[in-house]
Amino acid sequence: MVHTSHLWLFFVLVFGIVVLPGLDMAFVLASSLVGGRRAGLSAVAGIIAGGVCHVAVGATGVAVLLTVLPAAFNALLWAGALYVAWVGLSLLRGAGAAFQAEAAQARRSSLATFRQGALTNLLNPKAYVFMLAVFPQFLREEYGPLWLQALVLGAIIALTQAVVYGAIALVAGRARGWLEARPSASRYVARVVGGLMVLAAVVTAVEGWRGA
Repeated sequence: MVHTSHLWLFFVLVFGIVVLPGLDMAFVLASSLVGGRRAGLSAVAGIIAGGVCHVAVGATGVAVLLTVLPAAFNALLWAGALYVAWVGLSLLRGAGAAFQAEAAQARRSSLATFRQGALTNLLNPKAYVFMLAVFPQFLREEYGPLWLQALVLGAIIALTQAVVYGAIALVAGRARGWLEARPSASRYVARVVGGLMVLAAVVTAVEGWRGA
């Protein structure tokens, strides 16, 4: 691939989307604060795995189906929003006790957090819109084999997610150590994080519904 200027533009677009608060960021934040750095990084790895699947979806054109069939898109949108809202409500209901219990569970099963992160990303409808509206515009025959281009663009997405979400996981994971010694603060943070996750789910659902 001789042409590289378009890759910088693609990176800027991806970075702008990743740094915006949304379902993925909310899940990483919650996982890190509840289960610590290990859980947060497991969530990041799951989201990156989901992003790889999105690249495959965009490359094969499956995303077109979600646009051609609005009902399928809306179903995906609500499934993702409801899932994240459920995670947030579970924190709000239990607050302090749930915060401690889920922290112990997160430490025991990084694989479970990884799966949840991948599911959160796969149920994020905005990712499919990006893969349909933006991703194909950066695939050009004159730039080389399409499979290689898709691989490079996918690597840019994965690295951007790893840096941005990884930083959030590390910072929130360190904050988790401080919270463990302060039960009252843990209850407060549990409520705040749970509320943010519910809010992110509601905003995603409303914006997506208006745009449908």
